[in-house]
Amino acid sequence: MKHLDVRLSQPDWMLHPMQRFIRETDVVRYEELLTWNVVGREDGLEYELFYAEADRGPYEARIETVDSVRWYDLTPIDDETFYVYICQETRPEDIRWREAFAALDLVVVPPIVYDSAADFYMTIVGAGDDLQALLEGLPDEISVDVRAIGEYDRRYVPLSGDLTDRQFEALEAAVEIGYFEVPREAGVDEVADELGCASSTASRLLQKAQARVMQRLVGRYSRK
Repeated sequence: MKHLDVRLSQPDWMLHPMQRFIRETDVVRYEELLTWNVVGREDGLEYELFYAEADRGPYEARIETVDSVRWYDLTPIDDETFYVYICQETRPEDIRWREAFAALDLVVVPPIVYDSAADFYMTIVGAGDDLQALLEGLPDEISVDVRAIGEYDRRYVPLSGDLTDRQFEALEAAVEIGYFEVPREAGVDEVADELGCASSTASRLLQKAQARVMQRLVGRYSRK
């Protein structure tokens, strides 16, 4: 069983309005598509759950204007982070690139991560031939950057492999300013300043990142 880590970049005309919002503004700092139900529905609807780090007011004002969105439920975590559960109509532009997956025995491993350019990163698992067919079957308009390909084994991915880009940025900032020094030279507030976010967001990013790294480290090297 192989895995493919890939970044896909769509042209402007293919972007979902919320992706265009990410690309054209600085409102959304980070977003993940956590899970979805989009295949084989006769009513033409799809359901997705997102996690976002963004300015909630402008984000919600924009999503209200998207024609394909039937309804959404936004659940705040704190002032700068929230979940969004969306029901929307499947757009022809999305069908176009999803067709590359349709006849192949592949699984997309959540989450799908969106960067500030609205490009998205995904890990896909399946047979090598199917992964190659996927790359060849994607529309020419989509730019493809293969980041990694090989045997799939979650036990032996790099220690940072489970971290989101934002969590890694938090760890990197914390190391640079002395958060992990003994004695500590900087606190969570200083990490937040480096990241340009609230202290509560910085604290949560650090906690999640440290937990994931420690779990992976112990799981890999445990002598039990």
